[in-house]
Amino acid sequence: MRRLSWLPALLLWLGAAAPASAVPALAEQNFAPAQAQRMNIVLITADDLGKSLGAYGDPLAQTPHLDALAARGVLFERAWVTQASCSSSRASMLTGLYPHQHGQIGLAGQHPEFGLRRGLATLPGLLRTAGYFNGIIGKLHIDPPDAFPFDRRWNAENGAMESRDVRRVASVARDFLRQRGNRPFFLYVNYFDPHRPYSSESDQFLGLPASPYTAEDVTPLPFLGIDSPLIRSEVASYYNGISRLDTGVGLLLQELARAGVLERTVVVLVSDHGAPFSRAKTTTYEAGVSVPLIIHWPGASRAGLRSEALVSTVDLMPTLLEAARITPPRTEGRSLRPLLGGSTPAQWRGLLFTEYNAHAPEHFYPRRAVRTARFKLIHNLDSACRNPLSYIGNTRLSPTVRPAPGWNATYRNLFHPPEFELYDLLVDPFETNNLANRPQQAQRLANLQAALLQWRQRTGDPLLEPTEIPRLKAALGVGCVSRR
Repeated sequence: MRRLSWLPALLLWLGAAAPASAVPALAEQNFAPAQAQRMNIVLITADDLGKSLGAYGDPLAQTPHLDALAARGVLFERAWVTQASCSSSRASMLTGLYPHQHGQIGLAGQHPEFGLRRGLATLPGLLRTAGYFNGIIGKLHIDPPDAFPFDRRWNAENGAMESRDVRRVASVARDFLRQRGNRPFFLYVNYFDPHRPYSSESDQFLGLPASPYTAEDVTPLPFLGIDSPLIRSEVASYYNGISRLDTGVGLLLQELARAGVLERTVVVLVSDHGAPFSRAKTTTYEAGVSVPLIIHWPGASRAGLRSEALVSTVDLMPTLLEAARITPPRTEGRSLRPLLGGSTPAQWRGLLFTEYNAHAPEHFYPRRAVRTARFKLIHNLDSACRNPLSYIGNTRLSPTVRPAPGWNATYRNLFHPPEFELYDLLVDPFETNNLANRPQQAQRLANLQAALLQWRQRTGDPLLEPTEIPRLKAALGVGCVSRR
């Protein structure tokens, strides 16, 4: 754990998010909840955000409110989602299970093979049974919706882009807080930003951001390894969405302060996966699965800490159930509360796991991955076939758009993945140098292969059955384009 300087960011949050009269001074608030008190819960997700925040060192990100939230809480440096695709990732947050366990292996509404298995315990269901008043703002995007009981819904199934109106989101949150009475509450707030589509309207939606970026203001995201005017235009739009998201979170926190509930509310900020560009979203590369995770838990989180523990979004459900004083069902996660005070338990996990199955049905291309604090292994389960989703947006190679020097092999691996990819994340954070065939890495490769197989066996991965990938491909109508 490293300490983060928090006072300047906190003062900025207080000044930029709301008038001074609207936000109680933190010195006057009691952040030590009663021992038996059930905490309120606000879970905030951003769509396609990745780690593009000032608090995570991104110099282009204009995120004063999110940075201030990190300064008041705990920032996790090594947080993974379970799949870099929206529905699968969100289902894991609300069930504590991996996609191959909960069944939402692709986007909701796309195919009968993509849907939550019936009878699973869910975070909203358990909280509602315990007397919580539940609300959702923005997209749920998991099938079936009735597995997630909410008392108040705003655009939960349709109109996700309407959450770009972040002032309206804050207004809906204000109404929700009034309606809940004296009950403890769970508010699940899902901002569409910085998701595509990008356009002049999205660059400045209802006047936000006030000073949008243009292509001349930005550089390509570092994991891309390619550049073009169109890419820079999309990157500018991406950052404009992030700026609007930041304003929205500031307005939301202002409503919590006005309602007088901040001192007994756990606030979590997380992205559903990485940025909507090639080598990020819909992959198992770090730019896709490594996400921001910030937790402020009054009385438990130590302001300004940065945790390097290996954590996963399957940990969110047991963490939040502990805040509600509910014994969790069996999940693959564990409560993050012990990490919030500044120490890591001796028995904390040394491995993280993630997977990819599909986005839309035609994007089925199964992968499994494991990482330690330093090294990472990706197993491409269908490597005899080409990757059907090798680019997103304008990050597509052409005669005029080519990889930067030294990145050709990286893009060959993206288009035609080998069965195994092994990376040293310490010296190669953008995963450009596959070590899987290096003789000196043979033992490490074997160890990580064994760990990945053991996890798949323990969690009941159906793709271990040799007939399951062909069955799914037939059901989804997916062919195989040979890599040769």
